[in-house]
Amino acid sequence: MLGIPPDEHPVSVQLFGHDPEVMASAAERVAAAGADLIDINMGCPVPKVCKTGAGAALLEDPARAVALARAAADGGGLPVTVKLRSGQWPGDLRGIEVARRLASEGAVAGIAIHPRHASQRHKGQPDYRLARELVDELPVPVLISGGLQTAEQARAAFEQTGADAVLMARGSLGNPWVFEQLLGRRSHGPSSDEILAELDWVMECAVEHLGAERATRFLRKFYPWYLERLGRAYAEPLGGIRALQAALQTAVTLDEARALVRGATAVRRPALSPA
Repeated sequence: MLGIPPDEHPVSVQLFGHDPEVMASAAERVAAAGADLIDINMGCPVPKVCKTGAGAALLEDPARAVALARAAADGGGLPVTVKLRSGQWPGDLRGIEVARRLASEGAVAGIAIHPRHASQRHKGQPDYRLARELVDELPVPVLISGGLQTAEQARAAFEQTGADAVLMARGSLGNPWVFEQLLGRRSHGPSSDEILAELDWVMECAVEHLGAERATRFLRKFYPWYLERLGRAYAEPLGGIRALQAALQTAVTLDEARALVRGATAVRRPALSPA
């Protein structure tokens, strides 16, 4: 997974963990693979991550958070950024305190803030006012993340917070066109044919990396991302998206799934409205 083509730079590789020695070793391997930056995830709210002491659990241990960032910097010799949440639950601002400590003690080259507490997961309105305060205060670049599903939302968050950059995460799943929209290279959303062609390409890449058998199972989580986009172009009363979704989830082989996608591509639909 650390294969980095020479023409795909700059590349940042995200790590998570709770042991500084292991983090230093991982950072060394990442640097050897050709990465340009290292990012440490201190914001993931998923229980299976937090129970290991990693992710958002690190908001409760500022000293370990700083030690991990320093270990990554020492081990990899690369700039280190950290992504974190504002806190664990409503009213908890320990994530902000961790951000301040990481920046003031020189452990990081930048901070990415997801201004929602971990218990919110990916729901609720991010607190962009809190993010703005962090932008104004910290001596390192601050990036904004969280709740950005469209190019318009990303631009609004960028302007409201004054952040140095925007991180598109879940909003880009099944929607790589959003980056062209953000960069002003595209003024409209993708057509249904573009979405289906992109999905077909993703399926081919999955086979290349995983083999047909593993790819068949692995791709089932990808289908909803793309078909959600198609929902705006296909008439739901006809059951188009629901039927295609169900067929893809139950396809026994990748050839069967590929035939479904390519069959849908052959049916021309109107372009989507801008996202």
